[in-house]
Amino acid sequence: MTLVNETTHIQVPKNPKKRGGRSVLSRGVEALLTNRVVLLAVLIVVVLVVMTILDSAGQLSGAYNADYLASSLISAVPLAMLGMAQLLVILSGKGGIDLSVGSIVSLTGILFGFAYGPGGWDFVPALILAVVAGGVFGAVNGVLIAYIGFPPLIATLATYYAYRSLALVISNQKPVSSESIQNFYSAAQSVEIPVIGATIPLIPLGIFTFLIPTIIVVWIVLNKTTFGRRLYAIGTNDVAAQWSGINVRPNRMAVYAISGVISGLVSVVTVAQFASARPDAGTSGNGMALPAITIAVLGGVAITGGIGRVSGIVLATLLIVWLNAGILLALPGNDGSQFQLLALGLVLVFASLLNGLTKRKYGGI
Repeated sequence: MTLVNETTHIQVPKNPKKRGGRSVLSRGVEALLTNRVVLLAVLIVVVLVVMTILDSAGQLSGAYNADYLASSLISAVPLAMLGMAQLLVILSGKGGIDLSVGSIVSLTGILFGFAYGPGGWDFVPALILAVVAGGVFGAVNGVLIAYIGFPPLIATLATYYAYRSLALVISNQKPVSSESIQNFYSAAQSVEIPVIGATIPLIPLGIFTFLIPTIIVVWIVLNKTTFGRRLYAIGTNDVAAQWSGINVRPNRMAVYAISGVISGLVSVVTVAQFASARPDAGTSGNGMALPAITIAVLGGVAITGGIGRVSGIVLATLLIVWLNAGILLALPGNDGSQFQLLALGLVLVFASLLNGLTKRKYGGI
């Protein structure tokens, strides 16, 4: 005869920290990987802490303090703005990318320089000229890609060479300068914020006059307009978007035109920073396009399209700028510049691997 123990058994989990078969650590890792904004914020804190420790240990050639970090934000203005441009074109899907943004910056900068300098135009008309010209150059990319069917990589690589050549030919390979352009350097200087400015470091003026307005406009376009919703839709599946009534071609062309408009604004920023209109402003060295693409990928933009946020671009820019600023202090001279490129490459590989891992494991970024 078998005796049955009728006592009710209450199973106690071996690990009280586990819920639903997954540990708190596993849930934390998932939250960190699937929320790019949180991950970037953590990485920024890590960079700041490591560099501060190196500074305290006397391993840096200069002080890695709030004043230095604030002054380094001057390089964040063009990078973040072009990162926004890449966000828009990559979101549109079909291999969206814009390699020509640096050349558009150079060419529209030369046009702005001739108009505002030797041409004697007022600032506003010269600014409008740069923006409109940038939009036209970007629209050429859009027509080639959306209507003729060129792959974005090939189309924007071709216009990269074409616009770069035009900038050099028009300027006779010399910077355009005048007294008015040299005085325009004041637009790139750091200023004290009213009311609270005495308690915080000086901030580059371009943050307020160009970067923040661009961030706000792009955020509104993506999150509060029908065009933004269409952009996410065609980036995710343009066939499904077409069947749902969205006219894909003009929307896809429009994002390249907007990318050109942003590049035109960046050209004005670079003229102020250099106090001259340089024909190689956006293409010298490694150019502006590759860092902008790196920032977009690091910021969580899916290279396949349809996924990406403005906040990711902003935080990715801060991470890159403050990491580069620390490398320059740790490795003064030319070595620092070379290691910045190494760091940029490693960051791009890390971001790409992370995007792929996150998509496979959790189905998103």
